[in-house]
Amino acid sequence: MAVRTIVTAERPGGRGRVVVASPVGPLALEAAGGALAGVRMDGGGRPGEPAGLPGTGDLPQAGGVLAEAARQLRAYFAGELTEFDLPLLLEGTAFQRAVWERLRQIPYGETTSYGELARRIGRPGASRAVGLANRANPVAIVVPCHRVIGADGSLTGYGGGLDRKRFLLALERRVSGRALA
Repeated sequence: MAVRTIVTAERPGGRGRVVVASPVGPLALEAAGGALAGVRMDGGGRPGEPAGLPGTGDLPQAGGVLAEAARQLRAYFAGELTEFDLPLLLEGTAFQRAVWERLRQIPYGETTSYGELARRIGRPGASRAVGLANRANPVAIVVPCHRVIGADGSLTGYGGGLDRKRFLLALERRVSGRALA
């Protein structure tokens, strides 16, 4: 699958955007204020199709955080990175930000349920609201909303589609050697 890299230069304190190829289809990376503000699976493509992320040398106009995000995503998909280390700009309500912070604490290769996530943020009756916050996550993969599953262990909704969720969980399971919990 050939994916054109589209670069809008990131200006200090400004916004930038780059679209990179990945095994789950094109990913639109967005930066603002020197931080990663978005990872969106809005470019189509099918999970599992061969595609590599371009090296940072292919992103000459992209500012530091976009090039670094592309590098870390490439390492993640190669099974060489299990935790992202990027400055993030997560814009949302206080509740959404609490959910997104808790998502970042789910270990690589593990899963949790919406209900358990609600309990962990101190809102045990808010599993549906947790699902809505999960869906609003602006930084997919980096903030691992794909690690949240149904209470019965089933794969439930994912903004990028269940095929992508299945692919990401299988990648993490294979790399970590863990079974899905």
